[in-house]
Amino acid sequence: MKLDEVIELDKQYFMNTFGDRVPVCFEYGKGINLWDTNGKKYYDFLAGIAVTALGHSHPKLVAAIKEQAEKFIHCSNYYYIEPQAKLAKVLVENSCAGKVFFSNSGAEANEGAIKLARIYFKKKGMPEKYEIITLKNSFHGRTLTTIAATGQEKFQKPFTPLTPGFVHVPLNDLEALKSAVNESTCAIMLEPIQGEGGVNLLDLEYMQAVKKLCEEKGLLLILDEIQTGLGRTGKLFAYQHFGIEPDIFTLAKAIGGGFPIGALCAKDFVAQAFEPGDHGSTYGGNPLGCSAGLAVMDTLINEGLVENAEKVGSYLLSKLDELSKKYSFITEVRGKGLLVGVQFTSDISKKVKDLCFEKGYLVGMAGPSVLRLLPPLIVTVDDVNAFIDVLDGILAEFV
Repeated sequence: MKLDEVIELDKQYFMNTFGDRVPVCFEYGKGINLWDTNGKKYYDFLAGIAVTALGHSHPKLVAAIKEQAEKFIHCSNYYYIEPQAKLAKVLVENSCAGKVFFSNSGAEANEGAIKLARIYFKKKGMPEKYEIITLKNSFHGRTLTTIAATGQEKFQKPFTPLTPGFVHVPLNDLEALKSAVNESTCAIMLEPIQGEGGVNLLDLEYMQAVKKLCEEKGLLLILDEIQTGLGRTGKLFAYQHFGIEPDIFTLAKAIGGGFPIGALCAKDFVAQAFEPGDHGSTYGGNPLGCSAGLAVMDTLINEGLVENAEKVGSYLLSKLDELSKKYSFITEVRGKGLLVGVQFTSDISKKVKDLCFEKGYLVGMAGPSVLRLLPPLIVTVDDVNAFIDVLDGILAEFV
């Protein structure tokens, strides 16, 4: 179909939750590139918002999905599922988790984490402990409960009244966090790096102090690693940067390489709170999704993509730092690995994003004044150099 025909169908039949989208429709992709319906080639520095970690049409991922699809796609969780058991084993063996539950999305994984934290204390005979502290500018999903956990009013306002039991405190403010803890608090839930909220990093000292606070107060530490997990920050899990271990953490986005799957991961002592009937999912942990996840994990771990994210991410940050010295309207470049934000002095991120698109580069935003870069973990130094040349030319237009 031609682009205008797709747009017409979309406007006629699809709920208008995304507004006027970027005027492009892609036909196929390979590596870090996508081609649209007119045959134009694009360089993907957004990776489907940190989803396509292996790039597009990775042969190992395609083969795994094809092989499983030719066997069977779905069966019920009434039955044992081999790829599900294998993927849970891989995640446990490579993390601090003791048990895993699979969902279909990050929001569902976070819902599961919230449910697990609350039921853990109920089964310990402490039903009064249900409140969860999260951070302002956080983003934890779009279900009614995860928007209540999210610390951004713009997501919450249309859907009030919100699910009760969430308190929001400022980022990296330990005293505010301590003041928010009370007899109802059961957990603290954090993103190691706030993605949607502006690519805001948690300080090392803050994260370690939060972990210590949880230990002292008997609280659970939940880390939302949906965007930061699975190599994105230059380590397999972002919590590894801080020298701490969460009690519960969540994954999604990259785990299926584009196939929808999420994971709720927890230490054994917490995971045991879920007993038969307490939680479930029709599609969660289906054979096709878990086969995709196995291929992704194998590639990440055994083909050096986590190390590549650290190496090329550091190079990308250094090249962006050079641009910040050249252009005074860049106030900060921040991030870890291949999760990077460029802070501008004014609300120009959409204009910069649109100009990048015109030049054949797909990038994102994290608010009106932050450009967000999330290239696939297969990106190379040469890819970065080509992008920096294009971005340099674009930024020169704002001088």
